[in-house]
Amino acid sequence: MATFISVPLKKSSEVDMVKPLSKFICATYSAGEEQGEYVRAVEELNKLRKSAVGRPLDKHESSLEILLRYYDQLCVIEPKFPFSENQLCLTFTWKDAFDKGSLFGGSVKLALASLGYEKSCVLFNIGALASQIASEQNLDSDEGLKTAAKYYQLASGAFSYIKDTVLSALNREPTMDISPDTVGTLSQIMLAQAQEVFYLKATSDKMKDAIIARLANQAADFYGDAFKQCQYKENLPKEVLPVLAAKHCIMQANAEYHQSMLAKQQKKFGEEIGRLQHATELVKTVASRYDEYVNVKDLSDKISRALAAAKKDNDFIYHDRVPDLKDLEAIGKAALVKSTVIKVPISQKFTDLFEKMVPLAVQQSMTVYNSRKAEIVNRLIGQMREATNLSNGVLASLNLPAALEDLSGDSIPQSILEKSRAIIQQGGLQSIDQLIKDLPELLQRNREILDESLRILDEEEATDNDLRNKFGQRWQRTASNDLYKPLRTEGGNVRNVLDKAVQADIVVKQRYGTHREMIALLCKPEAELNAAIPSANPAKTLQGSEVVSVLRALLANINKVKMEREKLENDIKSAQFDMTSKFLTALAQDGAINEEAISVTELDNIYGGYTQKVLQSLKSQEEILGNIQNSHQEFSTMRQSNADANQREEMLKKLAAAHDSYVELSSNLKEGTKFYNELTEILLKFQNKCSDIVFARKTERDELLKDLQQSIAQQPSAPSFPAVPAYQSTPSSTATPATATSSVPTPAPRTVFQSKPQPPARPPPPAIQAQAANTSTPPAGGAGPIPPATEPVSTPGATQPPAQGPPYPTYQGYPGCYQMPVAYNPYAYGHYNMPYLYQAPGQAPYPNVQQPQQPGYPYPQQPYYPQQ
Repeated sequence: MATFISVPLKKSSEVDMVKPLSKFICATYSAGEEQGEYVRAVEELNKLRKSAVGRPLDKHESSLEILLRYYDQLCVIEPKFPFSENQLCLTFTWKDAFDKGSLFGGSVKLALASLGYEKSCVLFNIGALASQIASEQNLDSDEGLKTAAKYYQLASGAFSYIKDTVLSALNREPTMDISPDTVGTLSQIMLAQAQEVFYLKATSDKMKDAIIARLANQAADFYGDAFKQCQYKENLPKEVLPVLAAKHCIMQANAEYHQSMLAKQQKKFGEEIGRLQHATELVKTVASRYDEYVNVKDLSDKISRALAAAKKDNDFIYHDRVPDLKDLEAIGKAALVKSTVIKVPISQKFTDLFEKMVPLAVQQSMTVYNSRKAEIVNRLIGQMREATNLSNGVLASLNLPAALEDLSGDSIPQSILEKSRAIIQQGGLQSIDQLIKDLPELLQRNREILDESLRILDEEEATDNDLRNKFGQRWQRTASNDLYKPLRTEGGNVRNVLDKAVQADIVVKQRYGTHREMIALLCKPEAELNAAIPSANPAKTLQGSEVVSVLRALLANINKVKMEREKLENDIKSAQFDMTSKFLTALAQDGAINEEAISVTELDNIYGGYTQKVLQSLKSQEEILGNIQNSHQEFSTMRQSNADANQREEMLKKLAAAHDSYVELSSNLKEGTKFYNELTEILLKFQNKCSDIVFARKTERDELLKDLQQSIAQQPSAPSFPAVPAYQSTPSSTATPATATSSVPTPAPRTVFQSKPQPPARPPPPAIQAQAANTSTPPAGGAGPIPPATEPVSTPGATQPPAQGPPYPTYQGYPGCYQMPVAYNPYAYGHYNMPYLYQAPGQAPYPNVQQPQQPGYPYPQQPYYPQQ
């Protein structure tokens, strides 16, 4: 009698997860032990998928464990990788579990670049394999009953979870097997079978009849609900509907049987007979309609023996009145099963392969936090460097400290000699010339990479547009124009940055041209430099004056301020804080990250003190420079004023300014070179991303073209329709088929899900002939008009089919008669065509190249280097 329904597994195409995931890891994480560990984890994940969906699975718990581990792994990596059509693109292809394939060998399949789709299909296989394992259990043993009940409830939970999540996970219409209606029906079927297992367990344990009756009645109710949901599911196997109808009758019969035993114990002999008679009718219905699916001989014999004994005792001894079916008290229900809640991790042996990798939300928050941090660091360092440049400019305009060192009027001041040696040590004019010469080559290389990246996008988009115009609505995939918008935006940002860099290069070259002559003079030997500086009359009278002493003290103070700034700059650059833990804690507690609130608070705690120190440094410099200017004015009036002295002082000012310009130009050019080299790396990654998505689109395009060509080839050259049968044509005076068959019982509904239904006890259909222009003309051969179809004549003694549907009781507590299909309709079977939809591959985004500018040189967010 025990016939249980199991669900077939979905089949998937092979997917290479190693290449795209490894590319994302290498692009996101710096080379080292962490990157290598993540790449190895990706390889393990790929092996796990091959074990879970790439080979046939045995109906064993070990196979189910593999599926559970893979599903858990998908759930934990989903927030850690940017799975989407235009970022990290993995296209998963799955076939409909219930589709048997067309005449040409095809089958309904769907390809989507969605991890949610992969999760739903894997969870479907978990439910399917759990149902198969449960169906293989030995229900004669206590252990087998427990295992079957456990896995039926797991299957029900898996299908129920898919029902609630599949539409949001896919964002499009799924295949029929994982549609909410289908998986909802499967979940109800599994729940009904789990309840039946509990009924069998109670029967095996010889529990009280009242309990067993309630368990059986609840199982009948579950099967009835499943039958109602299943009536119009044409995609399910043909045996599902009749098995559910039979199981509903069988469990109801069992409930009536055990309730009759309870009535016998309570000496309600009339009720006992009434319930046994109802159970007999239910079993006869099953035997007459669903005998090829279930065997109820043992149950039928048991009920028949009990009914015969009860009638005999009542006829000879008790003479109790047998109540009508509607007057019997409703049997109670006891539900001992519920769908298993799907909560990750499902597997008890699960180990997170990417445990150290933080979720994508944390990665994105860290990116924004680092941008905020860089903005504050650049602002503070920029303020200090701007102040230092201002100080250097003021001192150079006053010819300090050279004026204090040049009291003799005929030797090179020591500060000028030190500046000359510093420039020569750094390479002099040659280093500047080489850096300026390299810039155009670096710029051109970046432009060529960017242009090539956008060119391949343009070519693929043009091809996609041509095919879209050619095939129209049949070209069902995301338009390249929409898919490439983020990439084109990224490319446009890079081009804007390159344009700004070109303007910065022009500014640097102009500044270099202004100071080149003086820089070249500083690069000459000491004797030539001394000869180029005009001599002046000595001013030895100022050697021991108080003004000179005050100026020297003030210069020492300004130098002290500069040294403190260098230390403060290093402290600001090296300030670190573990924001990852902060964001992880916020994500775990709140389920989301308020990055702005957390970042602003922490950055204020970290850099609030440094901001105050920078402001104090700027204020100190302002006071010292004011005092220097006042003292220098007094110093100038005390010096002898002549033309030679003025020329010498002017030359020394130019040399000091040339040194400062050299340091600034060298720093800017090195930063520009570093910027172009770093931008080259970013552009190469951008080019790889464009190449990958174009390659994936081409692969998808070829597969879609192949499917379209097969679809077109399978279509008939011209539509053909069958001729209308004579018995369906407009009758003149004869009875309609409905009238002719109104008194004949309808056949059993088990033919609803047959691909080529064979209606029972139906005469062969009338011959279909082409309808002539004049329908009254008899066909060739002298045959008369085709008579309407008639039902076969019943022979005496033959068993007539029972009335449509089992004789469900209508009294309180019973679910009532379930409407089953009443007749075979050869035109009622439609076909659905699920479109093939492929999503575009891609790679993860790379850091945005737009960054804050430095003062004086508009390269994006480059590190600062201390002034020489």
